[in-house]
Order: sequence, then structure tokens, then C-alpha cells
Amino acid sequence: MVDRSSLDERAAPEPGGRRAAKSAPSREPTDRLVNSRMHLAMPHDSAHKHVTGEALYIDDLPEPAGTAHLYLGLSERAHAKITAIHLDEVRAFPGVLAVLTAADIPGVNDISSTGRHDEVLLASELISYHRQPIFAVVAETRDAARRACRTAKVTYEDLPPVVTVEEARRAGSEFVTPPLKLERGDIAAALRQSPHRLTGSMRLGGQEHFYLEGQVALAVPGEDDDVTVHSSTQHPSEVQHMVSHVLGIPSHAVTVEVRRMGGAFGGKETQGNLFACLAALAAKKLNRAVKCRPDRDDDMTITGKRHDFLIDYEVGFDDQGVIQASDLVYAARCGFSADLSGPVTDRALFHADNCYFYPSVRARSEPFRTNTCSNTAFRGFGGPQGMVGAERLIEEIAFATRLDPLDVRKRNFYGRGERDITPYHQRVEDNIIGEIVETLEKTSRYRERREALRAANAKSRIVKHGLALTPVKFGISFTATWFNQAGALVHVYKDGSVHLNHGGTEMGQGLYMKVAQVVADEFQLGLDRVKITATTTGKVPNTSATAASSGSDLNGMAAQAAARMIKERLIGFLAEEWSVPGEEILFEAGLVRARNRSMTFEELVHAAYMARIQLSAAGFYKTPKIHWDRKTGRGHPFYYFAYGAAVSEVAIDTLTGEYRVERVDILHDCGNSLNPAIDRGQIEGGFVQGMGWLTTEELWFDKEGRLRTHAPSTYKIPVASDRPRVFNVEFFDGGGNREPTVGRSKAVGEPPLMLAISVLHALSDAVASIADHRFCPRLDAPATPEGVLFAVEEMKARSATLCREAVR
Repeated sequence: MVDRSSLDERAAPEPGGRRAAKSAPSREPTDRLVNSRMHLAMPHDSAHKHVTGEALYIDDLPEPAGTAHLYLGLSERAHAKITAIHLDEVRAFPGVLAVLTAADIPGVNDISSTGRHDEVLLASELISYHRQPIFAVVAETRDAARRACRTAKVTYEDLPPVVTVEEARRAGSEFVTPPLKLERGDIAAALRQSPHRLTGSMRLGGQEHFYLEGQVALAVPGEDDDVTVHSSTQHPSEVQHMVSHVLGIPSHAVTVEVRRMGGAFGGKETQGNLFACLAALAAKKLNRAVKCRPDRDDDMTITGKRHDFLIDYEVGFDDQGVIQASDLVYAARCGFSADLSGPVTDRALFHADNCYFYPSVRARSEPFRTNTCSNTAFRGFGGPQGMVGAERLIEEIAFATRLDPLDVRKRNFYGRGERDITPYHQRVEDNIIGEIVETLEKTSRYRERREALRAANAKSRIVKHGLALTPVKFGISFTATWFNQAGALVHVYKDGSVHLNHGGTEMGQGLYMKVAQVVADEFQLGLDRVKITATTTGKVPNTSATAASSGSDLNGMAAQAAARMIKERLIGFLAEEWSVPGEEILFEAGLVRARNRSMTFEELVHAAYMARIQLSAAGFYKTPKIHWDRKTGRGHPFYYFAYGAAVSEVAIDTLTGEYRVERVDILHDCGNSLNPAIDRGQIEGGFVQGMGWLTTEELWFDKEGRLRTHAPSTYKIPVASDRPRVFNVEFFDGGGNREPTVGRSKAVGEPPLMLAISVLHALSDAVASIADHRFCPRLDAPATPEGVLFAVEEMKARSATLCREAVR
């Protein structure tokens, strides 16, 4: 057995003993075999394949002979009873092989990921959202299946749709999952005793995932009950279980495999279940391979998004801007089913404090059911929405006290040894936000630039500039404690080559490369000796979703444990052969040494094989220390926190509302980065994606519940020209993670997205300059050019009113 406490022997920094910030080293190896494969800036394992087009995605795989194609028949109503379905013309359409309805499901007509049994695979009686799947057509070609779908005739009895959070509140709509309340202190008394109080509301929009590779599944039937499903999914084990439930067969009959996804961002954690289950259902029914790949428009209308919120707040504070009490309500549009809305809205509350201590606090969620697509996981998983609410409180207080928002932020930061208890009663033990912000404030020249921009704005009638520095504290772990586990399988072959498999999935984030670096480091081999293989339920069972920024933490530790098991066996064998203590045997640069003797890794492995030493191991890891009791709202749900801060500068055109991001400076905490090149890409990409969410990406549903922004023509993600003109990214060198994670690294998938909140506040700062920062613009998100223009006009009107009153 491997001692889990010794899985990483690098010393943790002492609390408070942190070094000055500097960029993480991007050390390029001068040789394929070096002492450490971790912490090096190595390219993504498939980078060359991505740019040459050699990387195989599911739609690129050679199709088995006789592959059929499945397409979905979708509802034309958002809320209605189905009174009749006429499919005779569909069945008679040339090339059609089968038409599947709910009646053709041999198992259960349910794909709800949380076991609430509120999400049917195919609707048969009640339509709950626009474009909900009703039937599926399987044909010889995809074109034939699509065209056949259009010949169906469905009649409805219309019901009134509930589309927005406001409508849900007025209608008394039910919650899709029990709400959560976090509370500490006497909130009523604290608000009463506060020298100042203010209330407000904020609308915060959702976001389409817009992965480059859309949803897709290819199912291949086998003998007996067996079926293999190639699914573009972040959660192969969940797809396996869903397919088994729909088909009414054991999980062991279903194998799910995924080599890579072309992006996911949370949109393939549960949303791929529908397409995989239908492909498998058709494949077993017809006994031939079946592929399901919807168009982009249908993909966008069928699948869930980032949750949009209506945030209501009341905050009490003193003359210095220090918060005394916060009362927060986060109401979410969850869609027609629970999906992951419970944990998403929970995590929003977990991050409603961001980096700030609330002496008395009450935070409540309202996860409303609506007649829209069921919203789901998205990078940050509710955390970004929680933080946006926290930053609105800070902004409001800054305007009310006429203080610089950065000063208000710093005065409310969590402390060390005091003022360090979160609303969910976890102590913040690794707080480094003060050092990060102090360093970034200096390196970005925040104070000097702020004064310069104020002077420039006073001279510029049309173009106004804004500047903001915002921090990030993001909790790392699944709040569903049981998901914090991972398995890995490592084989060492007789020639010394290594086969690696684990439960994590690759969606472009570089997980496969990082875990391969961990294994290569253990055996001291070049990365060319470690084979990265596709994630499959046939090798590592019962895996967790690759989500919650935990992929490297969990799978890296599991793979390291497996490699160390094999390594310990090799050391034991060689110690006996060479008659040396095991602790004297060193693996270094492809060699194994002890005293004055050495041999190659390949020679050792072959000798061990001849001595019948097991050269395969299954590693396992579970995150320690974490626990959470949702009923009491107390626990230690996060293993550690990742920190960062960003300064953004923007310029707005007050005549049109158009704007550009002039400069961004980021200082982010990656611990001891496993791969600085990959982590830098995650920081830059996460920031731009967050910037899109808060600025240009607007989801618009009409009164009938129809999504009108369902294509690139109407839904605007950031493009290359939207990138900040100056984009500075540095890593904070805080001595590594104080918790014994793999290589003392920190998660970096989700936290950088929230650095983009600085763009929203920079826009707000620019708008506020029109009225000399006398009024808080209360800018909602996304802050589209139209939204900015409306805010500009409001500032002008309020300023004019103030001037008229002054004259009177």
C-alpha cells in the first residue's frame, strides 16, 4: 500500500511564510530525460494534431459498415399537452429505418442526473420547454433523418409558459430542488445596528457553452446486451448508467469511451446523456451502429446553459465601508427539470462572499422551475454568479461612501486567525488574497493609472475610460463529497513503455498531458515512453465527472499512487538483487542507480518480469478533510481555495455604447503549476470566456419561451479582435499549495473565468465617470453595448437632474 499522506514529499510552506510574487518559471527541458517532468512548460499532447486536423473527434471516427443516423423530432411549444402525434409520413419517408417514441424504451424513460426522475428522454404527454425531443428518426443518412422529422404532425393543447424568474415568482412556481440557506449571526439585529444600509437588485444573464465540437454520440451494438458508446461527455460513467437504465440492462453491458472532446465547459457533464441514450437505443433496436449529431441550432435550443440569476441584496456597513451584515437572495432560472441546479445554486451561495468577511450573513437560493431548457453546469458552476453579487455589494458601498472601490475591497478581505469564517462555517486557512492584490496593485500601477484616467476623462467628451481591480477566491472540490474520488490504471510493459488510463476526460484543458507528466516524473522517463489512452468505463469504473476544476487533483494523485505501487515493487525486487537498502535506489533520467551500479529502466523492467513481479497497478485517491451537511448549512466543503486578481481598463463610446478592453493585468495563484504553458492558456482562455459572459453573450427568450439567440448570427461570443489589446498574465509564487496536492499544484480550470468580473466593473467605472462618480450605475450583465448606452443615458439624466436641483 502507498501512504496517501506521502504522495507528494515536497514541503508545504509555513502559514504566512510566502515569497514575493513573480512569474512561474517556464522551463523548457534541454533533454527528453530530465530529473522532473512536472512543473515544466510542455505543449499539449495533441496540440500539433489540433492545428493540423489530425486529432480525431467522434464525428471523425471511421463509421462501421451500415452505420445509420439519428435525428430528433422537437416540440414547437414551450408548455403544452400533446393531444396527438402523427408519424405515418415520417415512417414512409425514403431511407427511414425506424421511428422511436417513448413507447419504444425498454427500460425507464428518464435521464435525470440527480435521481429526481423529472427529465424524460422522450416526451409523450407533457411538453415542458420549446424544442423538447418527442421522437427520434433513424435513417440511412443524416439528411434523410432530418427531412423526415419535418413531416411529423403534432397537435397540442397550449398551456401558459413560465419563462423568467420574475414570472416564476409571480406564478408561485415550484422549486426544482429544495433551496439552501446559509446563515451566521443575527442578521436582523446587525442590519438595524449598521450606520448605513442599502438595498438593490441585479439581473445576471446566462451563457451558452458554444463548444466547438457539438453534442455527438456513436453507438455500436455487441453480442447479448452489450453496446459500446463513443460519447462526447465529461462524465462517461454517468452516460454508462443512463444508457443501462434506458435499455434496462446492467451497467457492465455498456462501455463508454471518449478520447477527447472539442470543448465542453460543463455543457457535456449531463447534457450528452440524451444523445448517447438515443443512439444506443436505436443501435440495439436495429442491430447496427447509429450516430446522433444535432445541428448547432438544435444543439443550442435543446441543451441547458449557465444559470441566469436575479440577485436581491441588503447590506449594512459603516463609514469606512466595512460590511456589518449582508442579506442575499439568489433566484435562478433553472429550466424544466432539476439537472444540476441544486448544486449550482448551492455553489452560488458558497461564493456570495468571494474574498470578503461578512460578520452577519444570510444567503438564500430560489431555484425556480421554468418552461425553458434545463440549465446545467458551466465553468465555475454557480461560483461566478455568487461572486458577481458580492462585487455589486462592494461597488454600492464604494459609491455610497465615496471611497475607491479597491479600498473598500481591501477593508473587507478575510483575515488570518480572525474574521476568517465563511457563511458556511468553514475557516479560510490559506488566505493569500491580500498579498496578491497588494502586488498587483503595485505592478499594474493601479493608483497612478486611476488618477491619469480621471484626468483624461475630464478632457474627453465622448470616450470615457474605466479601471477596476477585482479579486477571486474559489473553493476547490465537489460539494457532493462522494464525487471527490478517482481511479487510474498504469501498466508497464516488458520493453519499459508505460500505458496510462484514468477516469478524467480531455476536453482541450490539458489534463491528459498533466497526468502523463506525473507518471513520467515517478518513473523518470521521457514523455514519449508514456502512452496516453482514451477514457473508458471498461478500464476505470465509477468515475466522477471531469469538473469542479478537480481533474488534475484527483486523477493526478490516483495515477501517481498507481505508479508508486509499481515503483515500490521494482525497488523491492532490485534491493534484493543488488543487496542494497531500498532507500538508496534512485530513478533518474531513464536509469536506476544504487551506489556504483546502474541499469536502464527497460533492463530493470525486463528483469522484474522474468522474476514474476507484477507490473500493473490500479491507483485510487479520495480527497481528505472535506465534509458538508446541507441540512445545517455547515461543513468543510472545499479542500483549499484558489486565488487571483485582475485589473482591467476599458474605453467606452458614450454615443453608441460600444467599448473595447484596452489592457488587462492578471496575477493568479496556481500553486506550483504542473505545466505553466497549459495553465497560462487556461488563465487566458478562462478570462476571455468570462468576459464574453459579462459583456456580449446575451441569451434572449421571447414571451412564448422560444430561444431567439440560437446561432452565431445572433449569439455573440468573443472573437480574436475582442482580446484585450494588452494582456499581461503572471503567476503568483506563494510557495505552492499548503495542502498535499499532486506537485503542490492548484486547480486552474475554473477560477480564472471570474477574473473577468473586473471588466464589468471597469465598464461601470467608465459609465459612472459621466456623472463624476456620484451615482452607482448598477450595470446589469451582460453589459452589451445597448446596455452600456442605456446606462450612459441614465447617468446623463441623473446628472442633469442634480444640476437643475442645485440651481433651484
